[in-house]
Amino acid sequence: MKSYREELWVETKSRRAYINITPQVEAAIRKSGIQEGLVLVNAMHITASVYINDDESGLLKDYDEFLEKLAPHEASYRHNETGEDNGDAHIKRQIMGREVTVAITNGQLDFGPWEQIFYGEFDGRRRKRILIKMIGE
Repeated sequence: MKSYREELWVETKSRRAYINITPQVEAAIRKSGIQEGLVLVNAMHITASVYINDDESGLLKDYDEFLEKLAPHEASYRHNETGEDNGDAHIKRQIMGREVTVAITNGQLDFGPWEQIFYGEFDGRRRKRILIKMIGE
């Protein structure tokens, strides 16, 4: 069994963004040479998420509106009393999740129909890291 590790770096111009990172994960799988195994994709910041869903613009807008209703940026958060202004981003990350694990079969992501891997940014405008870690043969 072998392992492979790679980092992606993302910097968004806006506070919130949803980025399809499937092509970068697929490229990492090719570099790794792993044909059968698992890949973990993890947002390495507590105000960002990695999740799987459909790459459809209406759905991405629906996510953004839904999350903003649940945890509005302009609401009062105790966390913001520390001098931060991102209490909402921490909550949005909890809702969307930290990471995904996907099977690798025949050197490819073993997805269901329409599945794609996304990076969800909830407190952007600075450089953040995404971990890609694989094990397999």
